[in-house]
Order: sequence, then structure tokens, then C-alpha cells
Amino acid sequence: MRVSTAVPTAVLATGATTVAYASLVERTRWTLRRFDVPVLPPGQAPLRVLQLSDLHMTAGQRSKQAWVAGLADLAPDLVVTTGDNLAGMDAVPPTLRALDPLMELPGVFVLASNDYYAPRPKNPLKYFKTEHKRVHGEELPWRELRDGMTARGWLDLTNARGTLTVDGRRIAFAGLDDPHMARDRYDDVAGTADPDADVRIGLVHSPEPRVLDRFTADGYDLLLCGHTHGGQLRVPFYGALVTNCGIDRQHVRWLHRWAEPTPEHPTGTWLHVSAGLGTSPYAPVRFACPPEATLLTLTPRTASRPAHGVE
Repeated sequence: MRVSTAVPTAVLATGATTVAYASLVERTRWTLRRFDVPVLPPGQAPLRVLQLSDLHMTAGQRSKQAWVAGLADLAPDLVVTTGDNLAGMDAVPPTLRALDPLMELPGVFVLASNDYYAPRPKNPLKYFKTEHKRVHGEELPWRELRDGMTARGWLDLTNARGTLTVDGRRIAFAGLDDPHMARDRYDDVAGTADPDADVRIGLVHSPEPRVLDRFTADGYDLLLCGHTHGGQLRVPFYGALVTNCGIDRQHVRWLHRWAEPTPEHPTGTWLHVSAGLGTSPYAPVRFACPPEATLLTLTPRTASRPAHGVE
């Protein structure tokens, strides 16, 4: 009996094409995502916030560096970075060069695991476990990265609070170190968010519900996170396979309402999880989830619903 090889051959060809697309095309398909977030007091003019996350930069990633630098042409009012900037010992100078035009603008940041430690090869099946042992590489020169950003006036919100006046608006911030490494110290920033601020923003790399709920209880209007890579590999009509943290798959990327408005907190709490701009050097693929930065336009809370798009 003759056994047909047509189906296995077709399957193999499809698989090879998918892997080639995910590793050679999509992971460098730099994308700008846009959302409107109704968190400002009624009657105020919009405020534009550029969020970057999970650059996982290596020295040779010239295309990514040029694209990030070009985001300054958007002229945002504020720049926010939510960690995992580095992916190599020599990555600090090119990362700072890529950020250089943006550091002319007001900015804030938190650090995360891949700012502190270099990536190492690991079994990708570990991501399907709720708990797995963290494997870290050698320590990266994270202090040079931090000092390079603070020297340009950006606020380090790693387990810290701070305020900025941007375009005449007072913004209150609180940020945490990476919960994925148990470095977060919420008690250091705990307390009611500044009631006199025009908007209150919380930053943390990994969107762990236990810390998102504490930000919410303290009255923060908008929470900005990264870490998930949007799932990195997504199945059409299903979505992300894993989140690599405690958040559910429905919140693995983009803008969502985390807490509904109340009389005491009329904006409620919005959550934006960036799908990020990079990958580990040991898993350089993306599928149905292109690398992205996000331009968030903060609008008066009378706006009925958020809008989003891509360019």
C-alpha cells in the first residue's frame, strides 16, 4: 500500500513558513499602537503619553534603535518606560542613544529583571507552569542605564513616588520594582494618591493583580505595565497561550478597565499592558503579536469609551 506524504509535507512546509515569518519578519515589524484614555478632569486638553516597554536591546539591533529614536517625532508630552530595556552587557550605550531624542522630553521609568540580569537559555515549556524557578544570567550594568536616564531629568520610580508638571498639568506617580522577581515594595509607596493631581499614574513592569489592586485601592487612574510581550506567540481567534505572570489572558495586552468608577474615584482605574518591542535573544520570534510602542492620549473622563488603532 502506498502511503501519501502530501499532508505531512504540507504541514512541514506551513510550519517552516510560519517560523520564518515569526523570526525574520514579524519580530521586526515595529508598530505604533494608539489608545484614548478618559482619565483627565472634564474640560482639559488632551495629554499625550508615549509608553515603551521590553526593548530587550542588543547592540546590533540598529533597526529597532532607529525606530525608537524616531518616535520623538510624535512630540509626546510625556515618555514612560516600564522596564526590561537590556539584553546584553554592551546594550546600555545603544539603548541610551536610541532614547536620546526622547530624553529631551519629560519622562519617568521603572526597572525590571532584564535590566538587572542578562537572559539565559531556558526551556520555553516552563512558561506554561504557574510557578517555575527563575534563571538569571550575569549582572548587567543597570546602574549606567539608570544614571543615564536620571542625568537627563527622567524620574526613577523604582519603588518610589514622584510628581511632574507636564503641559501645565500636575501628574502624580508611584512605581514599583519588578514583582516577577519579588523586588516590589508597595509599602514604600502606599497611601492615597495625590488628590490635587490632575491625573494619577502607577508604573510596574509585571502586571501582577496583587499590586494592581493596591494601586487601585489608593486611587490611581491609570496603570502602565509591560512584561507579557502580549503573549509573544498568539493563536488567531484564541489569543495568547501564556501571560508569564498572574494576570489573565484577556488582559495580556492593550487597554482595559481594571476597576469601574465609583463616587470616590470617578475615573475608575484603567490598565494598559504594552506588548513591548523585543524578545529574548534565545527566543527571537513573534507571531500575531508584532513589537510595539503605544501612544496613549489622555482625554477628559467625559469621553464615553477608548479608541485604539495602529499605524
